[in-house]
Amino acid sequence: MASNMDREMILADFQACTGIENIDEAITLLEQNNWDLVAAINGVIPQENGILQSDYGGETIPGPAFDPSHPASAPAPSSSSAFRPVMPSRQIVERQPRMLDFRVEYRDRNVDVVLEDSCTVGEIKQILENELQIPVSKMLLKGWKTGDVEDSTVLKSLHLPKNNSLYVLTPDLPPPSSSSHAGALQESLNQNFMLIITHREVQREYNLNFSGSSTIQEVKRNVYDLTSIPVRHQLWEGWPTSATDDSMCLAESGLSYPCHRLTVGRRSSPVQTREQSEEQSTDVHMVSDSDGDDFEDASEFGVDDGEVFGMASSALRKSPMMPENAENEGDALLQFTAEFSSRYGDCHPVFFIGSLEAAFQEAFYVKARDRKLLAIYLHHDESVLTNVFCSQMLCAESIVSYLSQNFITWAWDLTKDANRARFLTMCNRHFGSVVAQTIRTQKTDQFPLFLIIMGKRSSNEVLNVIQGNTTVDELMMRLMAAMEIFTAQQQEDIKDEDEREARENVKREQDEAYRLSLEADRAKREAHEREMAEQFRLEQIRKEQEEEREAIRLSLEQALPPEPKEENAEPVSKLRIRTPSGEFLERRFLASNKLQIVFDFVASKGFPWDEFKLLSTFPRRDVTQLDPNKSLLEVKLFPQETLFLEAKE
Repeated sequence: MASNMDREMILADFQACTGIENIDEAITLLEQNNWDLVAAINGVIPQENGILQSDYGGETIPGPAFDPSHPASAPAPSSSSAFRPVMPSRQIVERQPRMLDFRVEYRDRNVDVVLEDSCTVGEIKQILENELQIPVSKMLLKGWKTGDVEDSTVLKSLHLPKNNSLYVLTPDLPPPSSSSHAGALQESLNQNFMLIITHREVQREYNLNFSGSSTIQEVKRNVYDLTSIPVRHQLWEGWPTSATDDSMCLAESGLSYPCHRLTVGRRSSPVQTREQSEEQSTDVHMVSDSDGDDFEDASEFGVDDGEVFGMASSALRKSPMMPENAENEGDALLQFTAEFSSRYGDCHPVFFIGSLEAAFQEAFYVKARDRKLLAIYLHHDESVLTNVFCSQMLCAESIVSYLSQNFITWAWDLTKDANRARFLTMCNRHFGSVVAQTIRTQKTDQFPLFLIIMGKRSSNEVLNVIQGNTTVDELMMRLMAAMEIFTAQQQEDIKDEDEREARENVKREQDEAYRLSLEADRAKREAHEREMAEQFRLEQIRKEQEEEREAIRLSLEQALPPEPKEENAEPVSKLRIRTPSGEFLERRFLASNKLQIVFDFVASKGFPWDEFKLLSTFPRRDVTQLDPNKSLLEVKLFPQETLFLEAKE
């Protein structure tokens, strides 16, 4: 039975050979043939020699099958390369529902669930709710290879194998143990663990934060994204002895909180056998710039046949350009560059060190003015043209200078079958099955190849494929032709980008003006609200003061003794008091009344003695400065007197 990695490669090769883009259909056909690639291809592609079939018009075009080794069958040359596959007709397979088996683990229980791949993740949870008596809202279903998924996700969109293992976490439910242990575990699930992970080979440290509910498997997948070391090839140091299962969450694994140190490296993997890498191919037409598929004589390069074959034999005895099973593309290209320099000298193109995706980012996903073409050099040590091409064409100063100024150059060695299969997988993913199939059908002596790639908005286009049977002038001419196409596209992209940036600048300015306007309006509104609040506060204070003064006035008025009559047994003093407004207050008092009663009378009329002073005319004196406990007779306000009120300063 093929492993998951083998199945992925078989699936990619099967799609490339047959042109079947529907993954579900391809998996169904492979399963029907027990993942036997040759049998599956033979069951789909009709073995009809001399018939080229097309899906576009439904016509069959009789003619000789395309053979790259015969120039008579090669298409006419054109100004730029393009690939046009002749899509093989294939059997119409009516897809039956695919059944998936799930073994779900929860604590000490295992539940087996069998569903069609048209069901959703939520339906699995509903079945588990009945089996485990756990509400769906409290259930976290883990173990998916693609990470966490939504309940509405359809199973067939996950491209799952037939047998799957999942597990259930219930962080909101206490485990069947003591309450203290449940509280501690729940607290750990809610904590964040800082994992300080050292990549042993490159001596680089990563500080990663994970929640306590994350699993060890999720940590390893994240490390794969950072280091390009697949999970199965990771060699770890530092995990606690209790961390025996990758499905275990970090809170249960015994990690040190809040930080824990780990070390990861790459374990050696078995070399893939040649039989596992054998590929099946279908007939493909390729429109190329080369005048034919026959190679020019080596004498055209100024080298006789003996010298060519001698150089090829010498190359075979040297160290490989790239390690077999090279999965870390950066490390592989470091070795490639070092070996290339040792063979052909230091005057060579600057090869980009990194993955093919990183080369795309460097060449295409920058500002339009900074974009470049991507040149992919495909090396093959067993080709008789390799040494001549590398030493006389690729290392020519004019070629090196032109590539350095206008291209990002990325290289790969196809000598080893495992590396060849890996590149074809990358090629199928980034350029499509047609380009991958074209490279797959190239014979060894047609290498090396030089692919010129131009990035577009939605895809990557192969502008040209240059074979090893060329000259320096022809190579330069093709590079310049590709550059002309790229420059025209670049100018359009620059114009579009400038217009887009201008629109964005206008929008940013409008947004900023609108924001400032809103802030000004808000400031005005807040100032007005503060002013109204202050006015309200002052009005309240004024009202309270008036109410207080009125209350004092009424209390003083009520406390005044009754006014004596003019004819009274006791002496009576008649006082006439002039207010600041010119009005007069008149009242009679007993001569024996204290001066304080006069003050109270004046205050009861709204003129408190702490705000006003009471003055006499002749002689002029301030009555409020006199002793209020003396009688009117004692202060000589008897039998009558005219006084006037004056506000104090």
